[in-house]
Amino acid sequence: MMTSDKQVEFYFDFGSPTAYIASQVLPRIAEKANAEIIWKPVLLGGLFKATGNVSPIMIAPKGKHMFHDLAIFIRKYEVNYKHNPHFPINTIGLMRGASAYEGDANFAKYIATIFQAIWVGEKNMGDPEVVGAVLSEAGFDPAGFVERINDPVVKDKLKTDTEAAVERGLFGTPTMFVGKKMFFGQDRLHFVAEALGVNICDVVPKFIEA
Repeated sequence: MMTSDKQVEFYFDFGSPTAYIASQVLPRIAEKANAEIIWKPVLLGGLFKATGNVSPIMIAPKGKHMFHDLAIFIRKYEVNYKHNPHFPINTIGLMRGASAYEGDANFAKYIATIFQAIWVGEKNMGDPEVVGAVLSEAGFDPAGFVERINDPVVKDKLKTDTEAAVERGLFGTPTMFVGKKMFFGQDRLHFVAEALGVNICDVVPKFIEA
């Protein structure tokens, strides 16, 4: 693990395409800044329910604009992305998995596996059979995964972490903290970079293009 006095806390839910985009760019920023990323899984639906927020796709004009924005950021950030035909996906099991693997040697691998399966592989990760196949291919034990996500301790951890995130001011993902400064959305990554002492254009040169 990188040792640094700089840290950025990254709150995410696998079901958010903008969280996926941020997850692909933030490591580049952190590497440039010699900063450590603290990955913090939360349940997006829980954030919405607690704050009265809703997904942009629930509002037709806003949803249409969101996908227009996504195309711009995918190009500027040079992210490998494919729209998942099964979106939106119920991610509660997947997020419990993230909570279960948190602190485990396979935590980073699990995060990368799930994000890639949804937003590059176009997998229906709301289907337990598909999830099992994806995990097995990545070297995880599907039966062990099911046991982990059904553990009451894991369920309570995700719930508690989500409630704590709401108390901290979260209303959606991706949300990032550098110290006490909160930044929401993949469109705020240049501010995150600035807070870490990095120019976003040194990380993603296309950022300044029209």
